[in-house]
Amino acid sequence: MPLSQDVPDDTRVPEVLDRRTGPYGEVVLRRHGELLQIIANGCFLMDTSDGRSERLLVDAALAALDGRDSPDLLIGGLGVGFSLAHAAADPRWGRITVVEREPAVIDWHLDGPLSAFSARALADPRTRIVTADLLDHLDETYDTFDAVCLDIDNGPAWTVTEGNENLYSHTGLTSCARVLRPGGVLAVWSAQPSPEFEGTMGNAGFRWVRTEEIPVARGVPDVVHVAVRPG
Repeated sequence: MPLSQDVPDDTRVPEVLDRRTGPYGEVVLRRHGELLQIIANGCFLMDTSDGRSERLLVDAALAALDGRDSPDLLIGGLGVGFSLAHAAADPRWGRITVVEREPAVIDWHLDGPLSAFSARALADPRTRIVTADLLDHLDETYDTFDAVCLDIDNGPAWTVTEGNENLYSHTGLTSCARVLRPGGVLAVWSAQPSPEFEGTMGNAGFRWVRTEEIPVARGVPDVVHVAVRPG
């Protein structure tokens, strides 16, 4: 993501707050002006500039459910905490489980700068954090959920971390469907629209596939792909 030409000179060079080599490569937390940014293997992943698309991810999943009481939510990817914070702020959700495979990211939320965005959500008794690769967790768990929200990497069209593309494949989506209760919803955040991914969702057994875009002033909009596991 290019830096704005309007950024003052004294904020052009980001400050590295933490740098670690994790199980999937290097992850960096840095501050750039007022923003906190996560960099994975040298590629920009996300920052704290907005959060509209992450909030839509959670809201779209809830809206697509059939009005069931206290639905249980699985969030794939902790990121900067926008999705978790938004879900925990809504009393309509039941259990909220977040699966994050980078221990450094979890540390930055538990005892670091990102706690400013997630401390209240992490203290919520409905919240549970699982340190694991999401696909491994899906394959090993016998738990079930009413909604699964995926906020991992840059979405299905362009992944920057090796192995993440498997999550958005037919096999990965089938694993998501397995942990969803009948009528459950899968919502997937993406940095750009992907008609091909809509087709993959349909081929994996999901129905009523649709895409919601996040309006932006310029550039390609973020989107949320939403689909339902048939009853």
